[in-house]
Amino acid sequence: MFPEYRDLISQLKTVDAHFAKLFERHNELDQRIRNLEDGVEAGDDRTIETLKKQKLKLKDELYLMLRKAAA
Repeated sequence: MFPEYRDLISQLKTVDAHFAKLFERHNELDQRIRNLEDGVEAGDDRTIETLKKQKLKLKDELYLMLRKAAA
């Protein structure tokens, strides 16, 4: 996610606890969605859609934080 901000992401994860928490939550959602889609975890399409929306919201928030930090 956001390869152009790779260094900044590493930096923010160490100095900004809120950013680190959001980043971790995004990764957890990503893993859960993959598990649901692969049948590792039981769930329906509605659950997957809801999780994808949550993940996208987090991604948008992380992107805004990255743009602000890069400025």
